[in-house]
Amino acid sequence: MLDFSLNGRKQTVDVDGEMPLLWLIRDTIGLTGTKFGCGQALCGACTVMVNGVATRSCQTQVKDVAGAEVTTIEGVSGKVAEAVQKAWVNLDVPQCGYCHSGQIVSAVALLNDNKKPTDADIDAAMSGNLCRCSTYPRIRAAIHQASQTLEG
Repeated sequence: MLDFSLNGRKQTVDVDGEMPLLWLIRDTIGLTGTKFGCGQALCGACTVMVNGVATRSCQTQVKDVAGAEVTTIEGVSGKVAEAVQKAWVNLDVPQCGYCHSGQIVSAVALLNDNKKPTDADIDAAMSGNLCRCSTYPRIRAAIHQASQTLEG
């Protein structure tokens, strides 16, 4: 049995501790906003926050989140998340949308730590999140817009 918090709710699960967190979230718990992309922690589609840090859930074992707070796209909330989500819509960031749950979670984690990131900060924080539609300029602009919203 393993205890952790998922999106603010206590969870107790009885699964193999070596199971990838992504499969626990999607297949066992049934939250499908976090996506499977590459399975090698290279694309970022599976990004969740573990204790506030952007983490690739496809390569994180369930046993590694014992006692932790895990936040998926379904659970991001608060001022930062609202600012990011509003900017995403205002700037028409997603095209196909497949990568954007991981992109948004990564952007929220970045702005939680750095309220006024530079382009270099954004590029570094988001570099592991791939977008086949190449909306990178709009992603960067949306993060800047969210940052400005948080200032005001």
